Amino acid sequence: MTTVSLTVNGQPVTADVDPRTLLVQFLRENLRLTGTHVGCDTSQCGACVVHLNGQAVKSCTILAVQAHASVVTTIEGIAGGGELHPMQAAFREHHGLQCGYCTPGMIMSAIDIVNRKGNALDEQTIRAELEGNLCRCTGYHNIVKAVAAGAQAMAQAPLQQAAE
Repeated sequence: MTTVSLTVNGQPVTADVDPRTLLVQFLRENLRLTGTHVGCDTSQCGACVVHLNGQAVKSCTILAVQAHASVVTTIEGIAGGGELHPMQAAFREHHGLQCGYCTPGMIMSAIDIVNRKGNALDEQTIRAELEGNLCRCTGYHNIVKAVAAGAQAMAQAPLQQAAE
């Protein structure tokens, strides 16, 4: 067993883990943060996207021990003060989900896109940036609309965006 210490959703966490434990397993099984999903086991679907030190990563490709001393934000950690994060609200408002399985990873990726590319995103940029996230239920049209609306909403809520 190896001891890992990190900050998850603003809370310090220390645990003993098998050195082979993936970050997604640690989040789901040890911390019971089940919003981060395992969809493919091959790092292709994006359902497991979290933010590691402020950048979107597929948590099924990172060992928990690699995240030692890092800051991790999951889908459970982005809402604040009882309010949805602007990107979450945009996904709800623009019907950017159906079954919801891919949604947490899509939202975490979308926030990262805005943080890297800014709030004025065109459809081509959104589609290109979401290539690593698969949705098996939709044609992505409403997801793209939701990301664009969420990007604009994040411009109006800079404190929430800065918290990432």
